[in-house]
Amino acid sequence: MGTNLSSWPLKIGFLLVSLVFFLFNLYEFIFSTLYRSPQSAGFWILFTEQSSLIGLAFRLVASFIAVITVVFFITKKDLSWVETKMSLRWILVAEAIYWLSFLPSAALPFTFGRFRINMLIEDGIPCLLEAIIIPIVLVKLFFVLNPRKPSKDAIKWGIIAGTAYIFVFWLNNMGNWVYAVMQKGTGYLVDYPLNLFSFGLTTVGLLVLALYAVYFCKKSIGTERIADLDFRAIGVIVTATGLYFAGTYVMWIIFGSVGGWGAWYQWFLGHNLDLWVLCLPLLGVPLLFMKRKHNTAPN
Repeated sequence: MGTNLSSWPLKIGFLLVSLVFFLFNLYEFIFSTLYRSPQSAGFWILFTEQSSLIGLAFRLVASFIAVITVVFFITKKDLSWVETKMSLRWILVAEAIYWLSFLPSAALPFTFGRFRINMLIEDGIPCLLEAIIIPIVLVKLFFVLNPRKPSKDAIKWGIIAGTAYIFVFWLNNMGNWVYAVMQKGTGYLVDYPLNLFSFGLTTVGLLVLALYAVYFCKKSIGTERIADLDFRAIGVIVTATGLYFAGTYVMWIIFGSVGGWGAWYQWFLGHNLDLWVLCLPLLGVPLLFMKRKHNTAPN
């Protein structure tokens, strides 16, 4: 791999993020295995739980491979691009299966005898789109991460995949905040400025970040080598994504459940399988101080 990716702050960032990714998924898998809904919960609830558990098992495998890959990257003088591609392809397969496991949850609004608009916003639309968009992008990335294919294609679809993840983060969190307001009423925002700030940060802030990622993606398509990428822009995107999750979590630690416990806090603290992303600044900050080896990326 290029020398731009060999600095020790970046290596340590990769290691810490991969460890958090693994430990978080290990905890979630154990917790989900031990604490299941009772049989009286109904067939579809149990089916979605079982599907999610299988998906979580595949993500746990992906996170373990990520840790092993990063350890090899750090302990060896250099990790060949061919070896890296092989590890990444296994991770992509497991991660794609994880996202596919949410497809049954997309049907939840239609499985309780009558259509529920609130569940469509909270679960239906986010689960449907993430279970379609992310696996398609990851499978495409899997095929272009072929040693016989040019790195340009892998770079292109890697950036597209990262952009798709940010879009899914926005969709998931925005849907749950909107559902919380539907449940609690607009007073949940108007009467509590901190909730209004969090709502705006989620619905507008994450969307702006996703649009910036789209802009960066469009600007970077055609880049021939990893060393030619704008690492500072990547650092901004990665750091901002992590700070959204970390900041939201810290606000809850300091101020508690403002306005009372509700759908938003239940989602973000109890069911949010993306909460591990709060550690991303550990990787994003070192990227902010990196420079392109040669400024040859297209404008």
